[in-house]
Amino acid sequence: MSRSAVAPRPQTAAGSDFAQLSRRMAREGLLDRRPVYYTVRCTLVLLAFAGTWYALFALGDSWLQLGVAALLSVVLAQLALMCHDLAHRQVFSRRAPSEIGGRIAGNLLMGMSYGWWMNKHTRHHANPNHEERDPDVAPEILVWSQRQAEQAKGLPRFICRRQAYLFFPLLLLEGLNLSFNSFRALGSPTMKRPFLEGALLVAHFVGYFWAVFAALPPGKAVAFIAVNQAVLGVYMGCVFAPNHKGMLMVTPEMDLDFLRRQVLTSRNVRSGPLVNVAMGGLNFQIEHHLFPSMPTPALTRAAEITKEFCAEKGVSYYETGLLESYREALTHMNRVGAPVREGAA
Repeated sequence: MSRSAVAPRPQTAAGSDFAQLSRRMAREGLLDRRPVYYTVRCTLVLLAFAGTWYALFALGDSWLQLGVAALLSVVLAQLALMCHDLAHRQVFSRRAPSEIGGRIAGNLLMGMSYGWWMNKHTRHHANPNHEERDPDVAPEILVWSQRQAEQAKGLPRFICRRQAYLFFPLLLLEGLNLSFNSFRALGSPTMKRPFLEGALLVAHFVGYFWAVFAALPPGKAVAFIAVNQAVLGVYMGCVFAPNHKGMLMVTPEMDLDFLRRQVLTSRNVRSGPLVNVAMGGLNFQIEHHLFPSMPTPALTRAAEITKEFCAEKGVSYYETGLLESYREALTHMNRVGAPVREGAA
């Protein structure tokens, strides 16, 4: 499959290619809300959240608490995935309950700003893998294209030489990075309700640190926090890294319609029930980008329809295994840094 090839964009009397695909999805009811599913999922995540904190106090002064810290990381990541679905209005069709739920799950329970993340993620969905417009491929620490590598200076230029080897170690800091950016964004003019978001973030971290240090002596408390934040960062990175890294990078010169812009820049991960739960449905990245408000349980069937539709239109539709997706992403990162390595040599 050629990931840089762009198929022609035929228009028919039935409308754009995306409009035709949308009608197929609507006919099967795949865009309808799934209240039972989200009620069960939300209940299970909240029970796991409460149960993990109970385990912290029940277990007491023990190094086994590091296992509880890792488990808490998984629960926090699941809260982040719930926040993601709320932001896309997969749970509620109306904005108000989506924002209320998102701030509770994100700011209060997880410690990540819902407003900051939603602003960033909305821009990503509008221009996935666009070198200049997608904040997820901005060359802040890592670089994602050879053009970015050639223009990189300072720390990004230093890191990009070995960024494929540094990627997973850097993910150990991603949990801290989420917290830092959440507080930093409170002063941004694009942040809606900054005082509310800030108050919820402060409430989260006050409760978080109080609970950990109340349950454990200082040394074990610090170790608990370190493990919790490190595992959270790796988990979050492993969920989001397979989605676009190593796929088509869009430049300003390219002219892509909506369907091709979303399909050609995204990668699906072949999966079973365990991967579906672990990745919160983001393993169906192509369908999620085409239909962001589609509920998670509808994505499996939507993938079958989309794959068939893309074959009809001659659009490359790419999916692979989970481990292979990481290999492809790391290979891409290593290839991007090659010019800088050669220049240094």
